[in-house]
Amino acid sequence: MTATIWWTIAGCALVTAVIKAIGPVALGGRDLPPRLVGVIALMAPALLAALVLTSTFAVGDEWRIGASTVGVAVAGVILWRRGPLLLAVVTAVAVTALLRAVT
Repeated sequence: MTATIWWTIAGCALVTAVIKAIGPVALGGRDLPPRLVGVIALMAPALLAALVLTSTFAVGDEWRIGASTVGVAVAGVILWRRGPLLLAVVTAVAVTALLRAVT
């Protein structure tokens, strides 16, 4: 590995440590404002939604609708109608596999 890669890794580690230290240093043991707690609570679902969207619609460098997109949509409808999670996952897998077998 070249020195540039190691300097990049060290720089990323340093920046990560500084970012993690900013919160405790800035707050000094005080509680977070309620509005900020609400924003932080919504960050994980937003990240999960972004990951699901990119893994569902992205194929290489392009955005496409394929068998996995239809499977996720079917699972979403089942969950939206308050169906069990296991049923949604199994149905999504079955629909995706069926569509891939047909095409």
